[in-house]
Amino acid sequence: MVSDEILRTHLQELRRGTVVVASLVALRRPDYGYALLERLSDCGFPVEANTLYPLLRRLEEQGLLTSEWNTEESRPRKFYRTSADGESVLNRLLTDLAAVQTSLTGLIEGADR
Repeated sequence: MVSDEILRTHLQELRRGTVVVASLVALRRPDYGYALLERLSDCGFPVEANTLYPLLRRLEEQGLLTSEWNTEESRPRKFYRTSADGESVLNRLLTDLAAVQTSLTGLIEGADR
């Protein structure tokens, strides 16, 4: 029987890339970190804050996100948005993800024959 730890590791690896895609999709509409955490979770992509915030910083450093501070409220918040380069990368990732899904579907259906 497969241990919970082995399964957890593989699920984590599978989700790691999909969280990047999900974040780039979600941030087509500007949002701040905590709201993004909630949105992703509500859509089936639960992410820990200590995973998401470094991811947002990395995507920003790579030029895939832009950010700006909103200081109009009592507590300043940093809003992120998918950049033009981020949109280009996202489109490529979505295309590849669809191809992977098609390939997996073919394997699954082929295994049933």
